[in-house]
Amino acid sequence: MSRALLYCAGGGIGDSLVASVVGRALHARFERVDALTLPAHRSTLERVPDLDGVLVDDDGDEAQLASTLRERNYDACVVTWATPRTAHVPQAAGIPVRVGQARRLYSRRFTVRVPVRSERGDVTTPWAQILLDYARAIDCDTADYFPTFVPTDEDRAQAEALLAALRPAPCDTRGYIVLHPTNAIAPKRGVWPVAGWARLASALAQRFDARVLLSGSNADAEINRAIAAACSGAVGDRIIDVSGKLGIGAFGALAQRAEAFVGITTGTMHVAAAVGARTVGIFPFQSDVPDRWGPLGRHTAVVRPAYPCHPGDTKETCSDYACIAHLDVDRIVAATERLIPA
Repeated sequence: MSRALLYCAGGGIGDSLVASVVGRALHARFERVDALTLPAHRSTLERVPDLDGVLVDDDGDEAQLASTLRERNYDACVVTWATPRTAHVPQAAGIPVRVGQARRLYSRRFTVRVPVRSERGDVTTPWAQILLDYARAIDCDTADYFPTFVPTDEDRAQAEALLAALRPAPCDTRGYIVLHPTNAIAPKRGVWPVAGWARLASALAQRFDARVLLSGSNADAEINRAIAAACSGAVGDRIIDVSGKLGIGAFGALAQRAEAFVGITTGTMHVAAAVGARTVGIFPFQSDVPDRWGPLGRHTAVVRPAYPCHPGDTKETCSDYACIAHLDVDRIVAATERLIPA
């Protein structure tokens, strides 16, 4: 049996999920394709049907990891997140064909070196297409570059249990929208504005006669509770914080059943698009690159930056996140309207 390894150990969950399309392409030549990823990304990639198995790189002993890979007799390895470690391990494992990034000191460890388009000024090609250049370098490709994520039966049961616990719904609501208002930076900085998200949550609830479920991790709970508390009036009881209540698989099942997913660019946005949810990706920062990182799916929309950042600001360094405080609610609601059937 011919075997290939997709080594995608870096970045966030969205990075690994988008990289999984390389696994789909590798099936053009290889009977089995496994992924090697970070521990936190394992459960995500285990729900990707294009991958036959998922291994974990826990940043332990390189020699032991290489030995494990050697026993599996891989014919080729594609490294989509190149570092000195991810370049060295496949070589130490004796994998004969090793595809990775060109123009790095450690690139000599790859047998096939691929220039990355984004390093040559490309800011419009979706990242999945850029990663597929690695597969194309060894004559593998796919016309479908949208990631796929399939929740398990247990995931669906957990999502249903959460929804059942939220019932009864207000009599005038037809369903729910998942709103994800945070990224990894938000709970760390302590200055994430909530008023803009509260306006958006209220507008979505009113426009679509829906409950709005605020998703996020346990770390996001304080922000989400503040958003829910800031929503008052007729729709206040429809804004519900569900942060930390579901794992990534059950979140995918929740998004799959929703009227829509609306959220800031982060891994959950990519999961929502990958399960086929109507997905609106919000890119509030002028430093964002929506063409590259937008949600990939058949029912998606992107809302681009509208508020001018302070010169030189990034999402990691901004002092006040004024673009979050001044979310363009009308444009976001309009983008959602275009996806939800009348």
